[in-house]
Amino acid sequence: MTAPQFERVAFIGIGLIGSSLARVLRRDRLAGEIVACARQATTRQKALELGIADRATDDAAEAVRDADLVVLATPLSAYAAIGAQIAAALRPGAIVTDVGSVKQAVIRDLRPSLPANVHFIPGHPVAGTEHSGPESGFSELFRDRWCILTPLPDTDPAALARLTALWEQAGMRVVTMDPEHHDKVLAMTSHLPHVIAYTIVGTATDLEDSLKSEVIKFSAGGFRDFTRIAGSDPVMWRDIFLNNREAVLEMLQRFSEDLTALQRAIRWGEGDKLEELFSRTRAIRRSIIEAKQA
Repeated sequence: MTAPQFERVAFIGIGLIGSSLARVLRRDRLAGEIVACARQATTRQKALELGIADRATDDAAEAVRDADLVVLATPLSAYAAIGAQIAAALRPGAIVTDVGSVKQAVIRDLRPSLPANVHFIPGHPVAGTEHSGPESGFSELFRDRWCILTPLPDTDPAALARLTALWEQAGMRVVTMDPEHHDKVLAMTSHLPHVIAYTIVGTATDLEDSLKSEVIKFSAGGFRDFTRIAGSDPVMWRDIFLNNREAVLEMLQRFSEDLTALQRAIRWGEGDKLEELFSRTRAIRRSIIEAKQA
């Protein structure tokens, strides 16, 4: 048997993404020990029952002690406090990474607290479902998806290579990206669709009762897909919008302008414009399927 890739891995947060990566570590014997940190006792107990953690604690400093890989997988609003809690307990040479959907805010909140003798490499596995909690994870979640790493200019190449190899072992295609560019790209591909989904489903909840019941009854079409997106973790998405507000507002403004143009085409019966738009968007869908991202 080969030695584990990491002696001890600490997860601060063990929800969908954290528990899925823990399952990969367990499946492929990549970690000698897995420690889970969670605030709620029921979450810690579930992680132990599922066999995805060897130990569980509510003390972040205890969780990271002697770990050579630390993965933050909590809502973004907790990062600054966690950084302050774990800083003194981190092992020299440890890799500290995360799975958050906004990268500039992660660097802002974590970098000031972390000691110079650890390797801080922000990351974002672009994968997920609308479910949350340790029981929602599965090891194939990352298969054929993209993982974006946003290393800092002074990042150690060997540490970056180790983290890259881990995500590749999970089945992901790994790229590096500037943090600001990442936040703009994700504002379009992920954050704006969630804004739209939350708004559409929110509009439906404000309908009169008789119409609302019919909307729910006949939601097998597009509305059903919006409810899936809008069913995502509310705390996580609150933090994403607040921490990537500039990029989200920029993309929302562009969307608003395009929506106004679409309204005008419908109002004036401009069928050629509608068909041209729908043809372009259909081509995008086909390219996503060809890229195996759908």
